[in-house]
This record gives sequence, structure tokens and C-alpha cells, in this order.
Amino acid sequence: MDQNQPPPGELLRVDGVRKAFVKPDGSELLVLDRVDLTINRREIVGLLGRSGSGKSTLLRTIAGLVRPSSGELLFKGEVLDRPAAGIAMVFQSFALFPWLSVLDNVELGLEGLRGTSRDDVRERSLNAIELIGLSGFESAYPKELSGGMRQRVGFARALVVKPDILLMDEPFSALDVLTAETLRTDFLELWMADQAPVDAVLIVTHNIEEAVLMCDRVLVFSTNPGRIAAEIPIPLPHPRDRQDPNFTQLVEDIYVLMTARPRTSSSGVKQAAIGIGERLPRVGSNEMAGLLEALEGDYEGRADLPELAQTLRLEIDDLFPIVEALQLLRFASVARGDIRLSAAGRRYVTGDTQERKQLFAEHLLREVPLVAHIRRILDDRPGHRAPWLRFVTELEDYLSEGEAETVLQTAIEWARYGEVFSYDDSDGILSIEEEPA
Repeated sequence: MDQNQPPPGELLRVDGVRKAFVKPDGSELLVLDRVDLTINRREIVGLLGRSGSGKSTLLRTIAGLVRPSSGELLFKGEVLDRPAAGIAMVFQSFALFPWLSVLDNVELGLEGLRGTSRDDVRERSLNAIELIGLSGFESAYPKELSGGMRQRVGFARALVVKPDILLMDEPFSALDVLTAETLRTDFLELWMADQAPVDAVLIVTHNIEEAVLMCDRVLVFSTNPGRIAAEIPIPLPHPRDRQDPNFTQLVEDIYVLMTARPRTSSSGVKQAAIGIGERLPRVGSNEMAGLLEALEGDYEGRADLPELAQTLRLEIDDLFPIVEALQLLRFASVARGDIRLSAAGRRYVTGDTQERKQLFAEHLLREVPLVAHIRRILDDRPGHRAPWLRFVTELEDYLSEGEAETVLQTAIEWARYGEVFSYDDSDGILSIEEEPA
């Protein structure tokens, strides 16, 4: 076989793709690192991960909107270094032109396509509008349409070009639950009936059930930087039943994978060695207290994470940071997809306001190196004061500028709740209040 020809059925190959953005100080912010994947004909592949894991950056790289720093993308055996005619994209935010009608927006998908007459453009666009269920709305403007109908226009505009690969960047996340379910079901019915004019789909999502419902394979992304941590085949026939024990088990398996707290980096260095540079989940004390109370009051201290997410109507980007924070502070543990209150977590729930603050402070100082480090610095300084900038600068040895500020802000918020130290936003000074004589 010609070495330049892809294996039969392969549409896209991503080999060792790395993407880093240059920061103002000249250093690099690594977003994607050593990403390898393939997309084959007649499959839906999901990219599942937390916000900030690089999923959307990878999607835009495949779309030709972002150039990789290194590595190679091959589309049907040819190097992909610019937008390709055989790759179309559906965006989360609809991305419609408000001054154009539905028909005009869909026709834009064919703009510049060589060898297509005006009559062909009109016919193909009308067919795409009918396919996606919007016949009768050709002359309507986006402001006249519901969110679900606007997203259908986005689908029609992408499908009108009859792409080899359809890229979907969280296409249902901006919709209400019922509208998203309807549009998702309609798309799957077209796909299974072989009526969707597309050979393969790559969908970015942060919804685990959606990934199991739609995809043939799920690629789980890790964060900082984005890498493919696992590939999970979904061998269930369509249409899929959420109540099927096999469906439930796959959802459970992915929760287990995504809530595991790896103790070592890719180089084998223990995360604990990072010390003050550990990334802290961006959640508040009220969110942690709320989940602790729900676990104790509604689940007797132990809950299945998929069930908890469904009951509380929390996406993984909402639930997982709270779970991580509770694990970090040793108020809860996670094993086999279940979250369980620790003895300290139970003491927190049953304590009064002051007891909660004291327990929170004890765990902060013991489990969060950054908070303990700041407290030591303040204890040792005359006047027990230090500028915010002093700690941000120190954190930038471990984190990007934006991450350093976010981590410090989280540490400050947690410490203020536990009364470990104070912070004055007006002058950027951290301090310990003097005990009254």
C-alpha cells in the first residue's frame, strides 16, 4: 500500500499534536501535548473532559482555525494545515448572522464552493433545511427563532456542504434540557438512518451521559496540558436506553476514571511535590458545605456520583471541582464512582458555624500547602502583613500568570472563611489580625 495513503476507512489522523500559546513574558502556555487520535468513516467520536482541558482547541486545530505548534494532522492522507472543504463545524453559540434569513444563513455554508451554480446552492440549502426540520421557516430571521431552532440552522449550514467530518463543539449545551434532548435524538435518528450527509462526527462535550448516548468511542481528556488519558469504546446498539444496566455501567466507569486523583505526573513525579503550586479547584466554601449537607441529609453519607449529578442537575464542570475540593480537604473520598463523607466531613455537617470554621481552618493548614505557606510568612513578618503580589509572583514559578492569580484568589477565599488570615482587596494586603490583649 502507498505510504501516503491512509488505511481503508480512515478519514483523519492526528499525530503528536502539541499546541502552546506564547504569553506576554515570552514563556509558553502549553494547552495540548502529544495528542494522537484517528477518526474513521461511520463513527461518532466524543472528546470528553473538563473545561480548560484543550478539547475545543483541538477541535479548532482540526477545523484549520488554529495551527499546531508541532505534530501533524492528515485528512484523507493529505497534510491538514488550513480549513478543508470536507470538514464542517457546528458551534455552541449558534454563530448565525442576525441580519440574514434562515435560508441565507444556510446558503453561506456553500459560499465559495467551486462548481456550484446559484440554483444548486438554493436547492441544496432548501434540502438541508427540510432535513433538519425547519421547512416553513426559510424566510425567518434568527431573532424570530427559539434557541433550538437557531441551532438547527447551524446544523443545516454545516450539513449543506455534505462534509466528510462534522465537528461539533458542545452543540447542545446552550439549550434547555428538553430542547437539547429533542435535537440530539433527531440528529441520531438521521445518523442511524444514514440520512445525514456526513461520514463521521467528532463531538466535544462535558456531559458524560451525552457521550455514552451518542458516541461509538469516547476519548477522555486530562488537563494542564490536554492529553488523551483514556479511550473507551461504547459497543451498545442504537437507539440506546439510559436504563440499560450496560449504559449505566459505562457512565459509572467514566465517572470513576474522571474523578480519580492521580498522585503522579506524566514524568512520574508525585503531585504532592508541587507543594504551593498545586492547582486548587475554583469553588467556594458554600458550595462545599452544600454538597456535604446533601450527602449527609439525603444520602446518609454516601452517594453514587452519576445519580448525585442527575439529582442536583449538575454538569461535570460544576460537580467535579466541588468533589475535588472535598477530597483535597479530606472531607470526602471517592472510590468506584461513589463519594463518601469522611469522619471529618460528618463533623463539619453536624457542627455549628464556629465549629465548622475551626475544622475548615485545621484542614486547610494541613492539606493545602499554599495556605500553610502564606500563614507561615505572615506569622514571621513584623506586623503580620504581606502584599498579594509577593505570592502571585512566587506562584508564577509553577503556574501561568492567569492560573497563579486564580489559585491565589481561591486560597484567599478559603482562608478568609476559615479565618486563617485576612485580605484587604483595596490595597492587596494579606494579614493576620492581632489577638486582643
